[in-house]
This record gives sequence, structure tokens and C-alpha cells, in this order.
Amino acid sequence: MKNETIKTGMRIGATVGGMVFAVFGIMPGFYFGSFGTLILLQKLMGAVEPTLLVRAAVVMGSMVGIASAAAVSLVVGGLAGTAMGYVVSAPAAMRQAASTKA
Repeated sequence: MKNETIKTGMRIGATVGGMVFAVFGIMPGFYFGSFGTLILLQKLMGAVEPTLLVRAAVVMGSMVGIASAAAVSLVVGGLAGTAMGYVVSAPAAMRQAASTKA
């Protein structure tokens, strides 16, 4: 990754991915993390009562869901930005390769 255009594209993509997560990812991460934890606890323990253990598990599940959504958003944004950086820098690389052959 010696090309600055590609690095800049990756940074911009990760930033956009972070903003998309902040707008669209926090609530689904919270919802699916807590819902998944409740389903898992129901399968493990049967009837789920609102005890301290269950509440702590739901909080941890929510945090895992939010962290997972953030990681996916940042990685996908970074990959998309890197791909766009390659696309933008391709003509300059082709010109440079043509000038070194001549």
C-alpha cells in the first residue's frame, strides 16, 4: 500500500463507515444483541426471570451486538474506500507504467 490515494480512500471509507454506524447501526446492534441474548438464555435456562444475572447478560449481549455492528461497518467502509482508491489511482499507475516503458 505505497500509494497515498489508496490509503486516503481507506481512511475516508472507514470514516464514512463509522458515520453510517453512528446513524444506522447502533440501534440494530443493541436490538439484535439483547434479543439474541434473551433467546440464548431462554434455551439454556428455560423461563427467563428478570434477575441480576439475566440483566447483566443482556447488557453484555447488547454491548457485543453494538461492537459487532461497529466492526462490520468500519471494515466494510474501509474495504469499499480501498477499492475506490484503487479505481481512482489506476489511470495514474497506467500512465506511469507507460512512461517507464517508453
